[in-house]
Amino acid sequence: MKKKGAPAKRKGTSKPKAKGAPTRSAAARPKSLAKQRSISAARSTSRARAPAHVAAKSAVPVVQRRELYPPIEPYRQGYLRVSELHEIYYEESGNPLGKPAIFLHGGPGAGSDKRARQFFDPQHYRIVVFDQRGCGRSRPSASLVENTTWHLVADIERLRKHLNIERWLVFGGSWGSTLGLAYSEAHPERVTEIVLRGIFLVRYSEIRWLYQHGASEIFPDYWEAYRDVIPEEERDDYLNAYYQRLTGLDQRTALAAARAWSVWEASTSFLYSNHDNIKKWGEDQFALAVARIECHYFVNRGFLRSETQLLDDVARIRHIPTTIVQGRYDIVCPTASAWDLHKVWPEADFRLVPDAGHSAFEAGNINELVSATDRYRSR
Repeated sequence: MKKKGAPAKRKGTSKPKAKGAPTRSAAARPKSLAKQRSISAARSTSRARAPAHVAAKSAVPVVQRRELYPPIEPYRQGYLRVSELHEIYYEESGNPLGKPAIFLHGGPGAGSDKRARQFFDPQHYRIVVFDQRGCGRSRPSASLVENTTWHLVADIERLRKHLNIERWLVFGGSWGSTLGLAYSEAHPERVTEIVLRGIFLVRYSEIRWLYQHGASEIFPDYWEAYRDVIPEEERDDYLNAYYQRLTGLDQRTALAAARAWSVWEASTSFLYSNHDNIKKWGEDQFALAVARIECHYFVNRGFLRSETQLLDDVARIRHIPTTIVQGRYDIVCPTASAWDLHKVWPEADFRLVPDAGHSAFEAGNINELVSATDRYRSR
């Protein structure tokens, strides 16, 4: 109640505040709001003190990935005659006095890529790259004569002796992983370490997946060009239908089949389609070599004594330090094969790359492959 005679409070004015007194808003603040502020502060403190593994869920640290070493040129190139018919191209780069390493390319029949040299530290490695029989710069091109897995294994040994190398690191991806396993299991005493990528064991299930049914469900658009080369009545066995055309006398038919086969594989080789790679694999001579040689090897199941030979013989190389790199989304060589190898060879360092497909030249695969050769360079 207003006191009698007290002056009326003028609108728009306020009573001076005593020093240290709470403001009207603070004094009138509801207890519930103050409680909410208290809870919020407690939550903030709790988040600040959260364990590292909890915090990681909301903030993933950025890890710098390893990249290829800078491009280099060979210091030595040549041809080695391995039979009356075949001579293989080889080259050496890096440090002539360094740790020897041999790079085994894919396909079979794809030939080597100059970037193969870049997986190795050139200050530490003596890097040997060669083109397998019938492909790349080896002669004659696209030949299927005297061309089997065991001819290639023997060629690797001839090359090792020719270069006066006692032992070396074996590096191979895709078909190169097949050949790397076959060579190492045949000559374990010549191998210091093994680096494998995109595991291929030449089992019928793997061949059927890419060339009959499986990958076709993931890349139906690219599959159509591969499918349409073969008449409908022959499509229950694409592998043999292609083999008949690739090895037949009609060169135009063989080249059309070779392009379709080669481009199909190239179209599935990267997590994100690489059109430069597809274009390269569609070139006439490249396509003819890779398609003829691949189909020849696959019809003959890699010339292995059994589908499980490479797994069965792991005991011969179990003691050799090894890294297995596999892209999670590899469509050409599905992860199941790498997993099967890992299961029989748990001693090997198994690296499953979560954001990579088949190609060695995808960032995640590059990181693991270069990291592996870096780890092994000083052994």
